[in-house]
Amino acid sequence: MTETSDPGEQVFVRHRNLLFSVAYRILGTAADAEDAVQDAWINWSAADRSQVADPKAYLTRIVSNVALERLRSTQRKREAYVGPWLPEPVLTSGDTAEAVTEAESVSMAMLVVLETLSPIERAVFVLKEVFDFSHAEIAEAVERSEAAVRQAAHRAREHVRARRPRFAADRSRQRAVTERFFAAATGGDVNALMELLSPDVTLWTDGGGKVRQALRPVVGAATVAAWFAAIGTVTYQGIEPADMTAELAEINGGPGVVFRGQGRVIASVTFDFDTEGRITTIHNVANPDKLQAIADGTARSLGTR
Repeated sequence: MTETSDPGEQVFVRHRNLLFSVAYRILGTAADAEDAVQDAWINWSAADRSQVADPKAYLTRIVSNVALERLRSTQRKREAYVGPWLPEPVLTSGDTAEAVTEAESVSMAMLVVLETLSPIERAVFVLKEVFDFSHAEIAEAVERSEAAVRQAAHRAREHVRARRPRFAADRSRQRAVTERFFAAATGGDVNALMELLSPDVTLWTDGGGKVRQALRPVVGAATVAAWFAAIGTVTYQGIEPADMTAELAEINGGPGVVFRGQGRVIASVTFDFDTEGRITTIHNVANPDKLQAIADGTARSLGTR
């Protein structure tokens, strides 16, 4: 949207980033989140804004409800997906990482866990745990009773806690390990890679049936190290190793790597770490349909305000 003198549009523009942040966490894809924000704008444009006491709460309620409906409609499509379904990665700006909680809430690992929740549990968890909405506010947003929202919040919180213990490695250490991984992978140094990986490290690859990727998780330090050490020796999607480039980037609030070739983004890689800073999980997104947000090159702030 361009600059405008319309007060209603100015209000929307002021909160647009927040609305995207909510929708992206609920949906896990930037494209769907943008569509949800656009739907919220259409709704807001048609609303009697003189009756809206709190525009921020009103807009957040709209986009949450739209995102929830979109999530329900995409569930079957995701269940039929070829290979592992991973969230759509986005470049993030440094201020996202100022608060560890915000960075964690948008990490690829957290978004993967949120995929295992029911749509209503996911929406409730995001609004309560990330954006600190009250149960009453959430009930209004998702059109459920407050009691039902409390139950969904409890189930979601316990589910996430069981599957996503909070990481303890500090950000500077994560960055240092990522830089070492980057150097070892682009240099084909298997031994150096082995030193950075947890023994039971798991690599998840998402090609979506569009490009060749592993259809099952790759497990174990030796196997994963060999996978990445081969990057500089094999042709990928018709691109010779000499024509590929790689760069460090902040992806979903943490350090990651973006691979390019023939003028396009061909993959993004993000990491999860244990308390000692070793890599425990790697998420490799190569489905070209999911790389547009990275290719756009726009770093987003996915904060909670």
